[in-house]
Amino acid sequence: MGHEHLPSTEAAVVAIRGVAREYGREVRVTDDIGTDQVTRRTDAGVFAVTDAGGALPHDAYVELGGSPAMSVQLYADGDAKFVVDGIEVSDVPRDSVPAFLRSVYGGLAYVKGRFFPPGYFLVVPLPGDETYKELVPSGMLSPWLSGRVR
Repeated sequence: MGHEHLPSTEAAVVAIRGVAREYGREVRVTDDIGTDQVTRRTDAGVFAVTDAGGALPHDAYVELGGSPAMSVQLYADGDAKFVVDGIEVSDVPRDSVPAFLRSVYGGLAYVKGRFFPPGYFLVVPLPGDETYKELVPSGMLSPWLSGRVR
C-alpha cells in the first residue's frame, strides 16, 4: 500500500491534523475512550472500561472545515468511515486515512458519470492502485461534487 503505519486512533488523529494544516482546514475532534463509550467494541463485559486484553479502546470522530464538508469516524479496530459532502465511504484502513484526505483535498478525487443506467460515483484514488468508489444517490450531487464530474 505504501502508507505510513498508524498504530492507534490517536496516531491517525495526529496525521489528520497534519494534513488539515497542509490544506488550511480547521479540525474538530470528539473522542470516545473505553468500551463503555466505543461504538463497535463487543469483546468486553458489561460496564467494562477496557477490553478483554486490558487495552483501552479509542474511537474518534473528526470534522474538517471547508469544502467539501468532510468527516472521519476512526474505529478502535483499525478502520475508518469518511463522509464526503454527504457520501459515505466505509471500511477505509486507518493507515490510508491521510492519503484519502490528500486525494480529496489535492484534487485527485472525482465524480464519474454513467449514462445507463444513469448515475454518478464518487471515485477517490490512492497511491498503490487503491481506489474507493461509492454511488452518489440521486439528488445528492452537491455543488462540490458537480464540479468534479468527468
